Amino acid sequence: MKYIPYVNIKQGSASICRFSNGNTLPLVQRPFGMAPFCLQSDAGGGRWFFHPDHPCTEGIRLTHQPSPWLGEYATFLMIPQNDVISNNAPGAWSGYRPRESVFRPDYLKVTFLRSNCTFELTPTDRGGAIRLTFHDDRASVLSFLPVTGNYAYRYDAATHTLIGTNDATGSGVAVNFKSYLAVKFLGDVVDDEKVIIQSGKHTTNTHIPLTSRVVEARIGFSYISEEMALATIKRECGDRSFEEIRQESEDVWEEMLHRVEVTTETEDEMRTFYSCLWRTFLFPQAAYELDADGKPVHYVPATGEVRPGYRYTNNGFWDTSRTVYPLFTLTAREEFAKMLEGFVGDYEESGWLPRWLGLGEIGCMPSTLIDSVIACAAVNGIGSREVLEKALEGMLHHANNESENPIYGRNGALSYCKYGYVPRNEHRESVNLTLDAAYGDWCIATVAKVLGRDDIVEEYMARSKNYQNLFDPATGFMRGRDTEGKMAENFDPCTWGGEYTEGSAWQNSMFVPHDVDGLAALYGGKEKFLEKLDELFATPPRYRVFGYGNEIHEMTEMAAADFGQCAISNQPSFHLPFLYAALGEQEKTDYWVTKLCREAFSYRDDGFPGDEDNGTTAAWYVLASLGFYPLCPGHKEMIKCKQQVKSYKIR
Repeated sequence: MKYIPYVNIKQGSASICRFSNGNTLPLVQRPFGMAPFCLQSDAGGGRWFFHPDHPCTEGIRLTHQPSPWLGEYATFLMIPQNDVISNNAPGAWSGYRPRESVFRPDYLKVTFLRSNCTFELTPTDRGGAIRLTFHDDRASVLSFLPVTGNYAYRYDAATHTLIGTNDATGSGVAVNFKSYLAVKFLGDVVDDEKVIIQSGKHTTNTHIPLTSRVVEARIGFSYISEEMALATIKRECGDRSFEEIRQESEDVWEEMLHRVEVTTETEDEMRTFYSCLWRTFLFPQAAYELDADGKPVHYVPATGEVRPGYRYTNNGFWDTSRTVYPLFTLTAREEFAKMLEGFVGDYEESGWLPRWLGLGEIGCMPSTLIDSVIACAAVNGIGSREVLEKALEGMLHHANNESENPIYGRNGALSYCKYGYVPRNEHRESVNLTLDAAYGDWCIATVAKVLGRDDIVEEYMARSKNYQNLFDPATGFMRGRDTEGKMAENFDPCTWGGEYTEGSAWQNSMFVPHDVDGLAALYGGKEKFLEKLDELFATPPRYRVFGYGNEIHEMTEMAAADFGQCAISNQPSFHLPFLYAALGEQEKTDYWVTKLCREAFSYRDDGFPGDEDNGTTAAWYVLASLGFYPLCPGHKEMIKCKQQVKSYKIR
């Protein structure tokens, strides 16, 4: 049975800045691949450069944008042109027919109506193969147009190869960074003497004049050098035909999708499940390459060096730790081990475990929830002892120290150690910083226990109770305290921001995954806690903007979805339906999980209830559909819920 036909790679891409149905891109890449390709429909949309409703395209982009909220880097744009040749994407745009195009994990096919050219692409791990078919005899070119950053190109006529560089780094740390693109044309299909390379700051473009109606080329990409990009073409494409490379891409994706085999009641449910499962295998994306001996090497953003070992990027652990890595313990254990090794490598190279990786560290979300990823790996037997010991060293470092650069480590770590909470008059999002730190301390104790470090287990288990310091029994919410222990006056649990991250007290007060019984005790026992949980789901999705000063899209999405104060559109609410089962109310968990799966998710272009975030929301759906959820990553056991699929098999 083939599962690729069930995948809609455009799922979630019908989004705009003010309302996210996923904020995804229809990426054509290999699993965890280093070279994702995407149709660009309108660069005027900025970071929202693709929308499925646009009947036009500006070319096919090699993209490394992890999210529209973060910067693009290492990007190149290709488009076939003839008649009037433009030097920029807005001038080169062409109509295309979305319904006649092919968007698959392994294959992209688009006909540019203006140039009457069908452009086909199939990916490899660090590049791909392209085939252009012009349907008339007009003199045509393949253009490489600027997107962001500074470009430089040169053309080697002897080998019919274009070499390009780009220095765009996005918003992450990237010392002395440059990316490299190699495009090798097959056969005598280029008028080598008429290649046009125009250079200028932010405006460099290249036009490759083509002499054949059918043109094939092979693409290699590198973060290290043009030699590595050329070696990628030789290693990953060789002398194979376009169809052979495409078949390999299909086989690779089918193997990944067959790791979870399900049957469902309806065709739509199959499409939703496999579209979501596919998306969980896109991120994090590999950022390592293979040297002449086939050993992994990578560019180091913190220093600009090239060092041996694995590296992965484009991942925000505040999001992905909750669902993606627990799912990987079932579906991608071998890959998870490599990822963990790479994350620990970041610690060795920068001095800090990663928090939110673009090209390098971005640090755009609070806390160090990579603690959760490491604990999840440790209890599931993933990663060598050497890697886990180094990971624990990094966890202890950011638990007790602060960086001068706030993008690294736990913000407010020293105050947390001093007061047992992060004071609200010292740091924004102080409630989340405190609760996340308490959970992180539990993760430290968990990893220490796995490694036999009994000397620190008790200390960090005790620290993991620090969440209790913020509980306000008068309101039943977690609230920030200042350095004198005082809470703010005029409290409204529907006020977003301020002491809370992307939510209010409703969404953020119940994040104590490691000690649900202890949290319930603060409410006066399980029955009282259940009453508060009922109140959360029954309270209308009202919000106040004071903490942010304006409306943010997560507010709009919570209100539109209307599941009470359970904002399933965003990560702080992901675990809320499963608290019922943890407290013995299985039927309510089953009710809400079924309702959320059926009403908030679909395979369609608007198929997510909010930002998808590097596989996080897709993984929520996959796990919930299978009938279990990792309420506390770091616990090997998961919370059961009503199975949404008829049957499943995890291979």
